[in-house]
Formats: sequence, structure tokens, C-alpha cells
Amino acid sequence: MFPETRLRRLRNNKQIREMLDISPPYPNKFIWPTFVVPGKNIKEPIKSMPGQYRYSVDMLVNDLGKIVESGIGGVLLFGSTEEENKNAHGHASFDQDGVVQQAIHKIKEKYSSFTVIADICVCAFTDHGHCGTLDKDKLVNNDETLVTLSSMAKSMCDAGVDIVAPSSMMDGQVHAIREKLDSNNYENKIIMSYSTKFASSLYDPFRDAENSQPSSGDRKAYQASYANLDLALRESEFDEDEGADILMVKPALFYLDVLSKIKASTDLPVAAYNVSGEYSMIHATHMQGWGSLKEMVHESLISTVRAGADILITYWANQYKEIFND
Repeated sequence: MFPETRLRRLRNNKQIREMLDISPPYPNKFIWPTFVVPGKNIKEPIKSMPGQYRYSVDMLVNDLGKIVESGIGGVLLFGSTEEENKNAHGHASFDQDGVVQQAIHKIKEKYSSFTVIADICVCAFTDHGHCGTLDKDKLVNNDETLVTLSSMAKSMCDAGVDIVAPSSMMDGQVHAIREKLDSNNYENKIIMSYSTKFASSLYDPFRDAENSQPSSGDRKAYQASYANLDLALRESEFDEDEGADILMVKPALFYLDVLSKIKASTDLPVAAYNVSGEYSMIHATHMQGWGSLKEMVHESLISTVRAGADILITYWANQYKEIFND
């Protein structure tokens, strides 16, 4: 007790603080999420997400060189298609000539050992913007959607992806995808499940980037409620039982309690997705002159690691050197 014990002793010296603190995460713990669009010679800035772009395949492969050189662990690809290719089921998502499939092939051709991850969701491929086939009541038909998601995951594996990441929050999606992959000799492909993905207000910049806003209603009938902790934890528990190799919490900062509880309850690696709204809020605060960009990013990412994240999925990954190198 005080005065014999003085906790400030351990904070008075910068070298001592750094010795005792959690170290900044190494770049190989980062995954960079990015957006692929049809066309050529496209590198279109995303207004709501400074420093991020919509890429055509050729421009993405060109820009990826500096990401690979920086030691970043991998890239998470989100795709889209032309309006005329969209339908009620999102069948364009498993077109072998789709932009994500093309991107996987081209990236692995140039950077064979670099980890490529494909998001598995059909919201950017349906004509209604929801994450699956709608029934007569305009609710997502869970079991019909599983068929599409499984086909999409297989097509990504056919293209050479390393990891598939189902994000639709359908019941049984991990089981269905694992069964589909195993029956097609893809038993060594990794499933990183968006196991606890909340219906959050922090996704709007992403939906702007991918043009995947639902045309009606919202996604609260399938994404987890932020006010129901027990059900959120069960989502990850179920995905682990179904065969997920990596679990995930999305978003990150508002859900560090959930991340910590899931990490404490599993032996699987756990990823945290530092989402578009978190990224854009920090940028907006900095642009108003209300905070240091570098300090805010450091604090947000290290707090996520402190809460239990083994992997950081973050848009800051393409700026790793600027943020973490003095």
C-alpha cells in the first residue's frame, strides 16, 4: 500500500514504460481490407474513407507491391459486379470470371506466398442489397442462401484463395462451406468466420465504398444485436463447433468486452475487424484538428490487441510504415 508502493515508479521512465507495455503489433498481424471493381486502370478514391480506393484488378496488383514489401500479413478482398449482372440470389458472386476471382488469380500469380482472403457474402451481388435470397416476407431465406455462399466459397478456392471469410451471419454457414470445400478436395482451405458480427451503425462508409446498402429494411434480422451479449457469444461458439479455423469480432472498438470474452473462451485465433466507421471517425477527428492521427491509431489498435485480438483487420494496414515507424 501507499506510501511503500508507488505505481508511478513504473511509469516515470520512457524506457521502462516501453519495456512493460504491450508492444505495437507486427505488420504480419495486419490484414488490409480493400475493394475490387470491374474495369481497367481504376483507382478511385473513396471520399468517406481517406487513403482507401476502389481498384480494378490491374491497379490493385500494381499497388499491392508496397503492401507486400511492408510485411503486412494479407489482403481481404471485397468485390462487386455491374448492375445488369445482379439478381435476387447473388449468383454473380460465384462467376469464375468475377472481379474477386480474377484478383485472386493475378495476385497469387505475382505474389505466390502472400495471403489472400475472400469475403463470402452476396450483398454486393443481389439486386436488393441484402446478404441472401429473400422470401415472400422479404426476410433472408437462411437455407437457400447457404447454397449460394457455399458455391461462392468454392469458386474462390478454385481461383487460388488461401482463406474464405463468410460474413453473411447465416445460421450454419460455416458448416455448409466446410462441407462444400471438403467434398471438393479443399479440406486444407481455412475458414475465417465473421462469427460475431454486429448490426452496427459503423458500416456506412463501407457500404458507400461497395454500394451494398439494402434497398429496403436493414440487416438486424441476421446480424447480431449489440444489446444481447449472450447471443453474440453463442454465435462464435456455434461457428467454432461447425469447424471455423479463425473467429472474428466486428466491429472492434465498441465491442472490446465481447472480444475479450470470446478470446477467453476459445483456443482458436480471434480476429478483430477495425471497421470503416472506426477508421473514418479517427480521420474526421484529425481533420478537424482535434487529435493526433498517429496517436489515435496507436491507441485504438493496441487496445484491440490488449483485449485479445490475434489478427487485426484494418484499413490502417496500407499505412503501417507511416503509423508505426518513427
